[in-house]
Amino acid sequence: MLCEKYNNFLNMVLYQVYPRSFMDSNGDGIGDLKGIISKLDYLKDLGVNAIWFSPCFKSPNDDNGYDISDYRDIMDEFGTLDDAKTLIDEMHKRDMKVIFDLVPNHTSTAHKWFQESRKSKDNPYSDYYYWFDSPPNNWPSTFGGSAWAYDEVRGQYYLHSYAVSQADLNWENPMVVKEMQDVVDYWVDLGVDGFRCDVIDQISKDFVNGHNCFGPRLHEFINALFGREKTKHLFTVGECWATDIDEIYRHCASEREELSTLFQFDHTDHGRNTKFLPDNPSLKEISKILSKWVTLTHEKDLLYMLFTDNHDQPWFVPRMTEFAKERYEASTLVAGMFYTLRGVPLIYQGQEFGTVAPHYDSIEDFDDIETIDHYNKFIKECTIEETMKRINYGSRDNTRHPVCWDDSEFGGFSTAKPWIALHSEYKTVNLKSDMASEKSVFKFYKALLKLRKDSKALIYGDFNEISDENNNYFAFTREFDDERVLVICNFEDENTIDFSGELLLSNYADAAENGNNFRKYEVRIYKN
Repeated sequence: MLCEKYNNFLNMVLYQVYPRSFMDSNGDGIGDLKGIISKLDYLKDLGVNAIWFSPCFKSPNDDNGYDISDYRDIMDEFGTLDDAKTLIDEMHKRDMKVIFDLVPNHTSTAHKWFQESRKSKDNPYSDYYYWFDSPPNNWPSTFGGSAWAYDEVRGQYYLHSYAVSQADLNWENPMVVKEMQDVVDYWVDLGVDGFRCDVIDQISKDFVNGHNCFGPRLHEFINALFGREKTKHLFTVGECWATDIDEIYRHCASEREELSTLFQFDHTDHGRNTKFLPDNPSLKEISKILSKWVTLTHEKDLLYMLFTDNHDQPWFVPRMTEFAKERYEASTLVAGMFYTLRGVPLIYQGQEFGTVAPHYDSIEDFDDIETIDHYNKFIKECTIEETMKRINYGSRDNTRHPVCWDDSEFGGFSTAKPWIALHSEYKTVNLKSDMASEKSVFKFYKALLKLRKDSKALIYGDFNEISDENNNYFAFTREFDDERVLVICNFEDENTIDFSGELLLSNYADAAENGNNFRKYEVRIYKN
């Protein structure tokens, strides 16, 4: 059985906000904290009770906030520290949890710690980062090139697993551990309820065996952050590439006092170098991955994150379905399939009204450092047409364009030209038009989340798959005490499926009249 704390987390419906692209309150073309505050009632109405904010801390923005120059202040474009305090207060008034993005592996080279560290080899900050007279290995940077950069001031090389301006912190130094504990405590004292932890598997390196992640002291360091009395209550989710259930257990078992859960990426195209090339599994394959991990995490009394989209991945549904023809049906089917499973639902901004994949003809419409690096690589290998096809397909900017609230000049996001190109399809696919449609993705999401909230079986219930390898649909039950819910997700063309029960929700208005006949992308939920 899950511990009481983890059981409480199963009641969460988490929503990810990418602040730069969510809502602009002051007309500078950049989303901000006051813009988020103005939309809290919208999110509450949707059924959200917790929000994860992508980095809001002060940053030069070489990597859109993941290069932090001050962990205790707010990015200038987003507002002030007082705005952050107001946001926290307004969310708590609505019984919503505040989950901030913590970046513990690296800082910006503009951070005070790095600026002091580079001055000499014998100052108090000298060992806050990894310094060597020459590169000790050939580790590559995730964004291309070597992970080692020469610093003229110090006359040594430092490690940057990502951009040159993102220097890796040396957690072997006890002062770094203490600094990060103080950062966590600072925000907890201001009311933050938890953290999403960026690439937390990299805070311990294994130089002996040549691995820049999952080092020998990883669990010790995570426990040092979150295993203390002050932090045990937090909801913490790690971005961590653990693929083995025993390793996940070591991260997330309640008695280990490390993380509450972590993201499991098997169902997404997460490879940095391969995600620009189409290679998508079928929905049937996705369902098998979900069934596997729901079962494994349940057996180990662990929390499982139920998500399709985030700021690092192109839109999921367009990759997995014939989305252009059946946007509503495909979006609602996937929502029904994921958010009736056992775990913590996570919705990414815009997903709730069926945002489509954008398309642009020029690299000028992209901002992401990773995308630009890959563009420069691809343009040497293939035609401009093929290069742009790959970039449009795999760019992290795919999900970072401003939220399309309506079809006005700047999509309802701002009164000025946004920091990055508006979504290419915002005139036809936006929240206002979706809510006015008879086939509204938003209305289905709202109904689905309410159904989940009102059903102990859908929150706490045991999972049992009743479809098999030969079926082109995914069917399972959720059962808790005397409540039993049946979920059927049909992936292909018309299908006859035997079942019994009282219909609770479907994405087809005439499902009740259609008996055992299921159409393409039809999802039905029954009291069974």
